[in-house]
Amino acid sequence: QVQLVESGGDLVQPGGSLRLSCAASGSFFRIYDMAWYRQAPGAQRDLVAGITRNNITNYPDSVKGRFTISRDNAKNTVYLQMNSLNPEDTAIYYCNARISRRAGYPPNDYWGQGTQVTVSS
Repeated sequence: QVQLVESGGDLVQPGGSLRLSCAASGSFFRIYDMAWYRQAPGAQRDLVAGITRNNITNYPDSVKGRFTISRDNAKNTVYLQMNSLNPEDTAIYYCNARISRRAGYPPNDYWGQGTQVTVSS
């Protein structure tokens, strides 16, 4: 069984920073693309940042220049450094990873349980 466990969500003032972490555990062959999504109340779940196994990254314009995604393949972990946070960044942040359980098998999507980020004074 594969699990993704996020951590690092918190209450932060506008202009502040947070670093989220997401670690994959369980039995699997390889982790491919990893990403962070977020979902505000009443809104759809949107991509915040993505990273390939070879560290090619992509961001929507709303967070470009403020958020940085990175990963440590040896630790099966992905990070999201968030700077210059504003109230519009308030949401539940979800980790996503495409993981192959066995060599030669196609990867499947896995999700973490989410971590709450609240930006408020």
